[in-house]
Amino acid sequence: MRRLAYEAADSGLLSPELAPGIRRVKGIKHLGRRSGNWLTIDQARLLVNKSDGEGLRNKPDFEMISILLGCGLRRAELAALNIDDVQIRQGHWGIVDLVGKCGHVRTVPMPAWVKDSVDQWLAAADLKHGRIFRAVSRHGLCWGRGISENVVWYVVRECAKRMGLEHIAPHDLRRTCAKLCHSNGGELEQIQFLLGHASVLTTERYLGSKQNLEEPVNDRFGPLYKRKTSDIRRT
Repeated sequence: MRRLAYEAADSGLLSPELAPGIRRVKGIKHLGRRSGNWLTIDQARLLVNKSDGEGLRNKPDFEMISILLGCGLRRAELAALNIDDVQIRQGHWGIVDLVGKCGHVRTVPMPAWVKDSVDQWLAAADLKHGRIFRAVSRHGLCWGRGISENVVWYVVRECAKRMGLEHIAPHDLRRTCAKLCHSNGGELEQIQFLLGHASVLTTERYLGSKQNLEEPVNDRFGPLYKRKTSDIRRT
């Protein structure tokens, strides 16, 4: 509504004096937090293995799950992914200049195991240009210019069902990617770059982490001051 007010003022439909007043109106305070699903490392491995089916028609499922878990893409970003987007930067494969939510541009590193799975799919489907993922007919032939976001959602749901998991969505794999990065020593700032979040607070919510008072992080670097023996005797 704030943006609409400014656009209306620029178009002469609203008084310029009213637009700043509308901008100052505070939004509704959100209480609570959205619940999400996070897979463990063993569940993530099992999901990737369960997605690997026989035949060209089932082969893209494996690559989609691999990219979602390995790169943390949104389903819209995955559906719009082009072959030319995957390039080498600083000696590492990545998805270069990916346009994400709200037009934010980022480069997403692609692990070697994900790149290998993508190469296998492109070779099997004989694709060299355009979208990476296409529809596959019953006869095993690729057709069309790409897939929709609903196809990505359907693939994730069906692969999760094979391992007995319900209510797993593509965004849960994005959350899982963030949490696995963090649990394996990934820096919060780098995870923010990976996911393309404008605010680090959003990244923190994706991690689903809670403060650990049993093993505080500031205990890890040890004491910075060592008391002298003479100080101990005086006390």
